[in-house]
Amino acid sequence: MSGRHAVPSRLGGLYREVAKFGVVGISGFVVNLAIFNLIRNLAQWQTVRASVLATACAIMTNYLGLRYFTYRDRGQESRSSRRRELGLFAFFSAVGLVIENAVLYATTYGFGWDGTLANNVWKFVGIGIATLFRFWSYRTWVFGTSGGEPVPTADAPGGEAPVHHVPPAVPADPFLTVSWEKT
Repeated sequence: MSGRHAVPSRLGGLYREVAKFGVVGISGFVVNLAIFNLIRNLAQWQTVRASVLATACAIMTNYLGLRYFTYRDRGQESRSSRRRELGLFAFFSAVGLVIENAVLYATTYGFGWDGTLANNVWKFVGIGIATLFRFWSYRTWVFGTSGGEPVPTADAPGGEAPVHHVPPAVPADPFLTVSWEKT
C-alpha cells in the first residue's frame, strides 16, 4: 500500500472500529441504566451499590459484544490466549467500573446530589469518562491484532521499500508505524 493511501485506510479502519465499539457501548449503556434504575427504584438499594451491580451486568454483555462483533477478526488461537484476554478485560473493566462509580459516589455522597435525575446525569457522565478509558485499554491491551500487519519502511536502497511484519504481540495503533528490522 502506498504512503498516501495508508493514512485514509487506517483512519477508515479506526472509524469502523469506533462505530462497532459504539454499538456495543450503546447496548451496554441501556443495560447499565435500566438495571440501575430498576434496582434503585424497585429494590431501594443505595445509589452506588445499585450502580456497581448494573455496571457489572453491562460489562458481561459488553464482553460478548466486543469479542464476537467488534473484535471478532482478532481471534485468539489458544485457551491460554483467551484466558489472558478475559483476565485483561476483567482488569480494565474493573478500573472502568471504579472510574464510573467514583464520579457517582463523589456527587451523591460528596455533594449530596441524590435525586433520580441527578443520579442518572452523573452516572451518564461517569459512563462517558470510563468509556474513553475502556476504548483505549481494550483496543490496546485486550483485543490486540492477531496477525502480522505489513509495514513498509523508507530506508531501503534502490528506492524500493521492503515490507516487514509487525509481530502479533504488538497492539495496532493507526497513528504509529513501527518498523521491526533485524540487526
